[in-house]
Amino acid sequence: MKVVLDAWALIAFFDDSPVAAARVEALLAEGEGVVCSINLGEVLYRQTRLAGARAANERVAALRGNLDVVDPDWQLVEAAAAIRAPGGLSYADAFCVATATRIDAPIWTGDPEIIGLPGDHDVVDLR
Repeated sequence: MKVVLDAWALIAFFDDSPVAAARVEALLAEGEGVVCSINLGEVLYRQTRLAGARAANERVAALRGNLDVVDPDWQLVEAAAAIRAPGGLSYADAFCVATATRIDAPIWTGDPEIIGLPGDHDVVDLR
């Protein structure tokens, strides 16, 4: 079963979070992880701040090899904009939700804004 990971889940993986890292690592090993490239960009800039550009690029490149990466087309941009318009989510988080909606998959996150999102979204709290 495919699972959409947001930046929070991937950052928790890199940070070796006690609960989330093992779950994300197992999902990556199974090849079932999906991420929107917008959210992967969030991971890249955070890793760049922490470890420098070269190390960040290497880490994210290795991660990409274990994920299905969804690059936004216009329909995904429109869906993310519609999700973002009422407020409560960042634009990047809206891409995560739009990606999960598109492929009808659950979202794994610890982000309170996504976890508390109203509506019929299948969200797994990794905290």
